[in-house]
Amino acid sequence: MNRLAAAVLILVIGFTGAVSAETYALTIKDHKFDPAELKIAADKAATLVVKNLDATPEEFESKPLRIEKIVPPNSEATFQLRPLKPGRYKFFGEFHEDTAKGEVVVE
Repeated sequence: MNRLAAAVLILVIGFTGAVSAETYALTIKDHKFDPAELKIAADKAATLVVKNLDATPEEFESKPLRIEKIVPPNSEATFQLRPLKPGRYKFFGEFHEDTAKGEVVVE
């Protein structure tokens, strides 16, 4: 196989993998995440959509997931998650840490 054919094959395989990633959703309502425990598949890339249904902004933060972003009121943010090993990955809303918290459970 020549280099051009190999490069095209790698590009196609990478693109196909990106398209087939599962999408998971979290909502923020009344400064709480729903669901507070989100289950996703292990060792697969995923897309996470965080919808803020509140009238105030919230900062979605997770050190283990390497995410920190403000989600404006009545808006949403999308994150691409790398393939994760089985385990629990905590997240929280920095503006309302007492109520806005949860975990991604990777199985």
